[in-house]
Amino acid sequence: MTVDPDHSFEDAALVLDQALAGDGSAVAGTLDKVVQRDGSTGAYNVAWCLAGELAGDGVRAGAWALDFPGIEEAAYDARWVARFVSAYVNHDEPTGEALIGAALADGQLNRCLLTLAGSTVATKRRREA
Repeated sequence: MTVDPDHSFEDAALVLDQALAGDGSAVAGTLDKVVQRDGSTGAYNVAWCLAGELAGDGVRAGAWALDFPGIEEAAYDARWVARFVSAYVNHDEPTGEALIGAALADGQLNRCLLTLAGSTVATKRRREA
């Protein structure tokens, strides 16, 4: 299946707008729609867009290490977000794809995407403050 990349940007922007408005139900609905329409590829593309927004502009190229004390004790979704963002900043698409697949197989994809959206919004708000 080929996924329209424009949908991914539009979907990610909609998720961010809904999350900024505090409408968690709408965020969940949009993410469900993306997964139903485009499957794991659509979820990956939206997550990649969200991770890009979270990371922000000007991330220096190079090998980034995940430095998150206590990550193994964190909740599944928090570990997933940390690892997905790490994959993003390292331009490691295969790891990002594997994380989407693992979350889907574990029945945690929607929760992970919601946490990524929430983390992205929290980061945007902190930057704007």
